[in-house]
This record gives sequence, C-alpha cells and structure tokens, in this order.
Amino acid sequence: MFLSSVGLMWSIHFLQTDDSTDASFLGWVVAAYSIGQMVASPIFGWWSNHRPRREPLVCSISINLAANIYYAYAYLPKTYNKYHILMSRVFVGFGAGNVAVVRSYVAGATSLNERTGAMANMSACQALGFILGPALQACLSFIGEEGVTLDFIALKLNMYTTPALLAAVFGLINILLVIYLCFLERVDISEETVESIDQVAVMTSNILFFIIMFIFAIFETITTPLSMDMFAWTREEAVLYNGIILCCIGFVSILVFGDRPVLLIGLVIIFCGFFILLPWGNHYPKIQWADIKNNSFVTQMPDLVPAPNSTVEPTGCPIEQTWCQYTPAIHIAQFFSADFLIGVGYPACNVMSYTLYSKILGPKPQGVYMGWLTASGSGARTLGPVFVSHVYTHLGPRWTFSLICGMVAGAIILLISAYRRLIAFSVRHGRIVE
Repeated sequence: MFLSSVGLMWSIHFLQTDDSTDASFLGWVVAAYSIGQMVASPIFGWWSNHRPRREPLVCSISINLAANIYYAYAYLPKTYNKYHILMSRVFVGFGAGNVAVVRSYVAGATSLNERTGAMANMSACQALGFILGPALQACLSFIGEEGVTLDFIALKLNMYTTPALLAAVFGLINILLVIYLCFLERVDISEETVESIDQVAVMTSNILFFIIMFIFAIFETITTPLSMDMFAWTREEAVLYNGIILCCIGFVSILVFGDRPVLLIGLVIIFCGFFILLPWGNHYPKIQWADIKNNSFVTQMPDLVPAPNSTVEPTGCPIEQTWCQYTPAIHIAQFFSADFLIGVGYPACNVMSYTLYSKILGPKPQGVYMGWLTASGSGARTLGPVFVSHVYTHLGPRWTFSLICGMVAGAIILLISAYRRLIAFSVRHGRIVE
C-alpha cells in the first residue's frame, strides 16, 4: 500500500503542468491503479493456488518496481508524456494485484480464532502505508521542480520523480525479504475436501465488499471538495484536516474484532453517518467569489469580489454548481459527527467482510476467490470517484448522500437476508459448533 500511494499525488501535480491535460484525464490517472489491480488480482490469485506463493509475489513486486522506474522516465519522450504516466499507473496497479495472494496466505496460515486479528493487523498495515506514502511525498517536495539531472543515466531527480524512485527501492527491499528472509511458505494442514463452498454466501460477500469499498471511495473523494464548499476552507486546510481524519480511520482498523454482528453494526453506523450529512436548515454556503466576479451578482455582493491582482485562493461554493444557491449548508458539527461514525463503521465493515469471506471459503485454496474479492474492491474504487464527481457536482450533497444511504440500506437488507448463510465452512459442514 505504501508503494501504491507513493507517486500518485505527484503524478497529478505533474500532469497539471501539461496544458493538454483536462480533469477527465486526471480522473483516468486516478482510476488507472484500480483498473490494473482489478485485472491482475484473479491472475495472481490463480497462480498462488498452483505454485509457491513466492512466485506471484516476486513477479508482482517486480512489475511494481519497473512501473515506478517507467514513471520516473516518463518525461523523456518529446510527446505523449501524459499517456506514459497513465500506463505507469496501470502497471503499478497491476503489481498491486498481489493483495489477493497475501490475503489467501494469511487465511491459510491462521486458525478461525486467529484470523480476525490477523486480518485486522493486515488492514492496519495497509492503512499505515496509505498514511506514510503521502507524508513521505510531502517531505520530498523540498527538492523542487527543477531538481538535479544525472546525465550518465539520463535521469532527472525532482519532486515528481524522486518519490517513484524511492518506491522502486522499497520494492527491491520487498523482493529480497520475500526471497531470503521473512516469507515462509506454509502448506495448509487441512486435508482436501469434496464438500462444496456456499456460492450464495460467496456472491453475497463480494457484493457487500463492493458496496463497502464503493462507499468509502466516495467518502475519501468527497471530503475535500465538500469541506471546501461548505466551510470555505482553502485546499491546504481541507487536505490537512481530512488527511488527519483518514489517518484516524486507518488506526481504528487494528481494533476490530468479531464476526457477522460487527459487520451488521458497522453498516448501521455508516448509514447513520451519511444520514447525518444530509443538509437541513436555512443557512446556505458561501459562494465562491472567483467565479462570479464578472457576473451581475457582483453589484449585489461587492464584498465577495477580490482586490485586483489578488493572489488569495478563492474559497466557498463555486457558482457553477447551481445547487449552492438553494441547498442548505452542512454544519461543521454534522461534518465531524459523520466523519466519526464513518470512521468507526468503515474499518469494522472492511476487516470483517474479507475475514468472514475467508472463513466461508474454508480449507480450499483461496487464491482465485481472494482475487475476485480484490477485483470487486478495485472496481468499486474505480467507479466510486466517477459516481461522486457527477452526482455531487450536478445535484449536490442532498442527492449524493440520499443515494448513498439507499445503497447502505440495501446492503443491510442483503446482509440480514443472507445472515444464516454467512458462516464458516467448518461450521456449515458440522465440523465445529459456532
């Protein structure tokens, strides 16, 4: 997760210096990682079922390493630089398909009693990677856009390329750890069984995981623009405060224990969080003056117009978002209360969904099934930002959060209807009592 987060922010910043790059292309750059992971996860999962898990792990990390080096040299071609950056992000995501291999390994190396704690620890490590990656990128920004050039290898070291090269170094360290030191192959002690897996439970788990990841992708995408629109925060303030919130959510992951009841309670808490975000009252958001200075509204709102040649960042709700003029503002207490509830509910749902999934699969090799679960989550992380960018921009928070509440309610109904089937393989076949 650390390797995947390093480089994305600077990819976007670098592309913003290219006049031919529009917001739509930037969206594809963000989605490229998830698309690559979605394609690769079932492949690496199938590989891990039939060969030692070291092989797909080393291969996937090598692809990730090469992709980061590819990105570092994306500036060299005279044309189409942005497409090289896009392809490098696809390959980075393809390399991240090894998440399915890691989950299947953890499932095979733990007992039912150990699995929830092991999965929670793995989730916490993933969250820590997402946190430390952007933090390290910020630390490397002092190098600047010009940086230094190493002529003998035609490499420019600057604030855009250094994070990717550092990710490549960490990738090399990971390969050495997998081959020589830390990764011990373990054959499942459970004997082969002809008993079948409950495919309804498998499908239900995949749908629930998709919804959970889809909702969180929306949440992490919308928090920055929502807080800027509603509270007139600057971009720096929004990124800082929301980054702290996401950091706290990551650390909550390690505290999750339980089973089906925890998953159900987590979904109910998430529903409450998004329900609280629904706008109400007669207080409206501040309109962003930068977008109305040439509009007739200026004569009515002179205080909103900046001084000539002002370098102050415009704040508030952009006037082109017509809902800003008639949708009530979300209060700061609503925002933080919802963040707290979602921050408690999401880690519970995330950890318990794939922990429960691994228990449903039982002693059978889980690589392919974990690959499909990871692909489901990657698809959600691809579609979530697309959904929110269209619905929020054109219809506003009321429609956005109402639709999300509907999705969560549907997930709760689905979970309740399949509740009795979402049990461990050994429990289902009477080997142990739940």
